[in-house]
Amino acid sequence: MKKILLGALLLASTNLFTSCKKDEDTTPTPNPTVNYGQFKLEVEPVWGPTNGAFSLSTPLVHPSTGDNITFSKLMFYVSGYELKKTDGSIVKREGLYHLLDASKTNGMIVTIDSIPEGNYSEISFNIGVDSTRNVSGAQTGALDPANGMFWSWNTGYIFFKAEGTSPQSPTGNFRYHIGGFREVNNAIRKVTMNTGISVLGIRPNTSPQLHVMMNVARLWHGGILMANVNNIHMPGQAAMDMATRYQAAFVLDHIHN
Repeated sequence: MKKILLGALLLASTNLFTSCKKDEDTTPTPNPTVNYGQFKLEVEPVWGPTNGAFSLSTPLVHPSTGDNITFSKLMFYVSGYELKKTDGSIVKREGLYHLLDASKTNGMIVTIDSIPEGNYSEISFNIGVDSTRNVSGAQTGALDPANGMFWSWNTGYIFFKAEGTSPQSPTGNFRYHIGGFREVNNAIRKVTMNTGISVLGIRPNTSPQLHVMMNVARLWHGGILMANVNNIHMPGQAAMDMATRYQAAFVLDHIHN
């Protein structure tokens, strides 16, 4: 009986220690022979194939379904940065988790630092949070549950959140909370963008900027009607389908070097 009680106390103390893990940036150890720089990633939400204006609290009409849609929230995680140099070598910048929020001033611009100097022709990033962080309990910074993007230790983080109203919705509103990190319901999506004829030039003491357009209307791409899909709030097929739709919403528009 004493052994059982001791084991329970040890387990409880372990859970208390791990439940508040700090959201730490695993900055790579600098190589003294390499110069480092940074770049900014700006995501501009747009509406429809013509890149129409998008803003919260503004009524919109979906270009293919005709549904009337007004957003009140648009938030999502970006992580797992990976860049390819023009010589084909790969640079990974892991340990960074950014929460983009359309309701905040400059809430859609993030800085990625500690990038080796060079010219880069491709960038990839994940929409979502990797499985390791999902099972590490409540954390701080961008991964703090106070941000309203955490379900539980079992289901993990909400990767993408969009909320608003629509008269076509059976309830008058829509709530898309997309997440799921386990293999069968994995909603993490990787976005890869080629710079084309341009390059992303990383140099010390400079901060070039990638300007990315995000076509928010792609949430309903393929004729998805608000009357049929107005609420997704747990991992599953519906969440994975929507994640695949918004994965294609991100397109590199231009680079400010």
